[in-house]
Amino acid sequence: MKKIAMIPARYAATRFPAKLMQVLGNKTVIRHTYDNTVATGLFDEVVVVTDSEIIFSEITSHGGKARMSIKEHESGSDRIAEAIADMDLDIVLNVQGDEPFVQKEPLEKLLKVFDDETVQVASLMQVLKEAQYIADPNYVKVAVDKNMNALMFSRSPIPYHRDKNVTPVYYEHVGVYAFRKQALLNFSSWPMTPLEAAEKIECLRYLENGIPLKMVVTEYMGIEIDTPEDLARAAALLR
Repeated sequence: MKKIAMIPARYAATRFPAKLMQVLGNKTVIRHTYDNTVATGLFDEVVVVTDSEIIFSEITSHGGKARMSIKEHESGSDRIAEAIADMDLDIVLNVQGDEPFVQKEPLEKLLKVFDDETVQVASLMQVLKEAQYIADPNYVKVAVDKNMNALMFSRSPIPYHRDKNVTPVYYEHVGVYAFRKQALLNFSSWPMTPLEAAEKIECLRYLENGIPLKMVVTEYMGIEIDTPEDLARAAALLR
């Protein structure tokens, strides 16, 4: 199977504008993400797809591969779908541009589930233990069934902890997806769905169209850069 990693990269992020161009250690967030994805050695090609000439130049001037989006897009998945429409590939893995601590093992586990030909879409999650992050709407939570297929994604804590005699496990959805090519093209042809619109969580479009999402547990994916506070935490981790 031919495997491609695509990194969607918007410049004007709502919560933290220009976050991908913030310097973390000795290089920008987006270059950390790109370089660490390449370093896994798992992919035939790694490409940043962006709406920004600044990000395009940041990647290509350092020897990386990037594509400019032709149209405006509501989600990173839509941006990638446009980019891969004319590419020869079987599996495309979406690494969010704000995931600078990309590592090989979680991505390898994610790609492995596609040995099952019934899997169309898969994504990563990690256990979330700190109460402040469980309550934080910037941290997307996911509930799964016994087969590790997603039941629901939400910015609210799920499950709701009503019975204090039970200790629920909370999973944070890590913004790393993998798709069969046609599944992603199908996604981009469907209109935005009601839950997706309400929560602003793009993968809900799959669930609302009856497409299972296989979830893979990873023990560590580092810190996703959504706010200036996340950047400070990432800098401390890098040190």
